[in-house]
Parts: sequence; C-alpha cells; structure tokens
Amino acid sequence: MLSPPSPVLSIQNLSIGLPALADRQHAIKDLSLSINPGETLCVVGESGSGKSMTAMATIGLLPPGVAVLSGSITLGGRELLTLDEDGWCDVRGREVGTVFQEPMTSLNPVMRVADQIAEAFRAHGLLSPAERDRRVLDLLAEVNLPNPELIAKAYPHELSGGQRQRVMIAMALALEPKLLIADEPTTALDVTTQAQVLKLIDNLRRKKGTAVLFITHDFGVVAEIADRVAVLQQGELVEQGPAEEVLTRPQHPYTKRLLAAVPSLTPPVPKQLAGQPVTLKVDGLTKTYGGRGFFRKSREVQAADAVSFDIRRGETLGLVGESGSGKSTVGRCVLRLIEPDGGAIEIGDLDFSGLSQRELRPYRRRIQMVFQDPFASLNPRRTVGRIIAEGPVTQGENPAKALEEARILLEKVGLPAKAVERYPHEFSGGQRQRIGIARALAMKPNVLVADEAVSALDVSVQAEILKLIRGLQDELGLAILFITHDLRVAAQICDRVAVMQKGRIVEMAETAQLFAHPRAAYTRQLLAAVPGMNKMI
Repeated sequence: MLSPPSPVLSIQNLSIGLPALADRQHAIKDLSLSINPGETLCVVGESGSGKSMTAMATIGLLPPGVAVLSGSITLGGRELLTLDEDGWCDVRGREVGTVFQEPMTSLNPVMRVADQIAEAFRAHGLLSPAERDRRVLDLLAEVNLPNPELIAKAYPHELSGGQRQRVMIAMALALEPKLLIADEPTTALDVTTQAQVLKLIDNLRRKKGTAVLFITHDFGVVAEIADRVAVLQQGELVEQGPAEEVLTRPQHPYTKRLLAAVPSLTPPVPKQLAGQPVTLKVDGLTKTYGGRGFFRKSREVQAADAVSFDIRRGETLGLVGESGSGKSTVGRCVLRLIEPDGGAIEIGDLDFSGLSQRELRPYRRRIQMVFQDPFASLNPRRTVGRIIAEGPVTQGENPAKALEEARILLEKVGLPAKAVERYPHEFSGGQRQRIGIARALAMKPNVLVADEAVSALDVSVQAEILKLIRGLQDELGLAILFITHDLRVAAQICDRVAVMQKGRIVEMAETAQLFAHPRAAYTRQLLAAVPGMNKMI
C-alpha cells in the first residue's frame, strides 16, 4: 500500500498577534492547514478573516506590528519561521511563487515585461542572459499570451488586466516553485478573462504538480478550482474539507451564511414598470479614443458606438461585458465626466448633453455616481459628514442643514449618525461603500450610476449593499444604471440587462429572458464563463 504524499506546505497551530489597539487580539489563532503536491486548497472568508495574513506569514512579509506568536510553517519539510532575511529571499520565487490581487501595483511601471520576468533569474544567479531571454518567451507562451515577442517588449500599462495577470503568473512560476500562492488573483477580472486565468492555474498545477494556496471570497471560483476548502472566520478555522462536501453540505453556520449570500443566477420576479416615466434616455451615444505617439501609428478605439437605451423611474438597467467593452466609458459619458463625441442624453425633460460644463453645474445633482473603490473615492482628510455634505453645500445648501441631512442619510444606509465625525480609514470596505451611496443620495438625484459598486466586496457584504440599493430605489424611485462584470450580481439587481461588446450593445432584454434565452453568441459566451456555473446550486 502506497503511503500518502508528504505535504508541500504544512501549517501547524499558527497564531499571529495583532497590535494592541486592533479590534481583536489575534489575526490568526491556532491554525492548522496542509497542501499536497498538485493540490489546490482554497481559503475563504470575509475581509479580516485572516486569509491574506496566512499567505503573508508563509512568505515572511507580515506588516510591521504583526508577529507570529506560536506555531510552525514548513515547506517541503523545511521550517520557515526560523529563517533570516537571506533565507527568506532564497525561498521567495525559488520555493514559493506569489500572484497578488492587483497586478498593476505589483508590476514595475517603468520596466518592460521581459526584464521583470528575467529579474527572478538574475536575483537567484540562474541562467545566462541569452538563456533568460529564451526562458522568458517560453514562460509567456506557457501562460497563453499571444505574440510573446511583442508582449516581452511591452510595459505593464500597454497590457489589459487579464494580460497583466498572466505576466504575474509567468513571474510566479518562472523558477518552478513547489508552492503557488494566489491571493484574490481574479477579483477585478471580467468573467471570460477570469475563466481563462483559472483554467491556466489549474492546468499548470496539474502539469507541474505545484501545490496551490488560493485565497478568494468568490464561491464560484471555489467551485471551479478547489480540491479542498478551508473556511476562516476572524482568524479561526471553522470548517475544512473536500470542495464538493463544503459547498453542498456545509456544517458550520458561518459557512452556511457565506454560501447563502452568493447571488443566484436565477433572477427574482420582475417589477411592474410599464406605467413609469422614462427618467434617463440615451440615444446614439458615441465616444472614440485615439492619439498618435512619437514612435507608433495612430490607433483609434471606438469605446461607445451608437449606444442607445432608456431607464424608467424605479428601474435598474445592467450594463455588462468584458473589460474594454465600453461599459465604464458609457457611464462616464452619461455623467458628462468625459465628453461624448455625439449622441443625446436626456434626464427627464432636461437636455443633459446640450449644456456646456458651466451650464451643467446646477443640474449635476440630477445624476450621481457610486464608484468601484470606496476608499479611493473618499477624501481621507475629511470627516464623513463633510464628505457627504460637500455636494449640497456647493449647490448652495446651508452647511449646518447639509450636515444634519448627512446624519439622516447615514442612518438610512445603515450607519450610526455619529459617524459624521469619523474619517474614511476608520470604516470597513462595506461601510465605506455605504458612505459613498449616502454621498450620492445627498444630492437627491433622479439617476444613480453604480460602476462596479460591489465587485471588491465579500459575498456577505455584497449581499447587504445590493439589498440596501434595492430598498433605497423602492423608497426614492431612483433610475439606476448598474455597470458590472459579475453576471450573478446582475441577475439579482437588474430589471433589464444590456450586453456590450467592443463599444456596441449586442443584446438587451429583461433579465430573466436574457439569462434563460440569450440570443447573441457573445452573451452565451459570457454566461458559460461564469465560475461555478454548473457546479453550484
């Protein structure tokens, strides 16, 4: 009888302490995990559950003030917690490869792709310059990037999000490490690119026998890629087991709650909106980006090509499609944050596209936006009260009255009124998104544009924000343009869905009809790429 394989990674009784003023004593408490060769372990849980802290401890990159209190982390039988900095440098890259969530912040913007991948070989004194160049091209081909020679010469900003993430995977796998740590590597990607990246990671670990520690809050991704699942809650392991068992027969109440929060692909009963007036009408909207560089031919991109739609009072229209399809461009053109090249935009009886930027100022309150990243869109130096009241004050509202209304709005979005005195960094991601919604509502808009407003949030927080948006819409009669790449979210909140491809709307229908009977081949492709489509209820 064959003995079971020795684990590549073994974490035993690991405890990591937090600074004295933190909201709890431990980032991780008495955690034990292991991953075998060729196995993918998905670690799931809400923000603050300790997922990323586990990964950072495994590569010796815990932040200042956070320290391992007890326990053991071994890689291939080698104890990691006793390593000095030289030892860690030898482990990183050679023994452990890491793919982070946001490749643009992980890649050097002034280095070409080839130089960044080759740096791994240089740092460890491996291969000659000619061998490095050949190996770089081989790695780019291995992660299915088109034209490896051209990609190698490119800078990160010249690549799409999916291409940048593939470059990160190539870098992580350059030295053929025993362990690959992937920390939310697909969160910001559209469904088709996400499916490609997941398939790539899965194929590489099967082919090379690499152990994979995959950190995610997306249970669709878990269903697609995991062999086993570990569920963390506030730093403690509450459930662990084979993926199918955890997903279909969860034992712990926390796991059940997380799974219950996953948006279903079955839309709810549609609202009756036939008699409602049209609040936003867009007709023939066009926007072209283009320019000429010093060394390149001019290149034009048709980001919006004769885009037309309308939204009734109390209705949510979803705008879905891959990255680069033109969704965000349409949203920003509708807001006049960028100027469209042509077309008409009407809000009620107001010709919104016919006004100059100066003439527009008194009417900007009619349409407001909720941004994707609530932290980046909130001024860190201002209190929440000032942030929410700023819009009405610039429109002539009395400051004291605007601040009082900010308190009322905070309670409306589920936060305490006294939060007006606090700063954005004192809130969680979900709470900051609530503040962003309150800021938009302070202007008493007719139209709300939500651009990927829940894509960076945990499933449970995401469910709360979606419920909040639906409730506020019913109460205030808002018309909402909801831009998203997550079709599960679109199914739950949108009354109708418009599918964009290369700047054009290729299909638009009621949500239930579009999901049940998609007409366009591109729509069918998007639906087929939803992670966990055939593996979750």
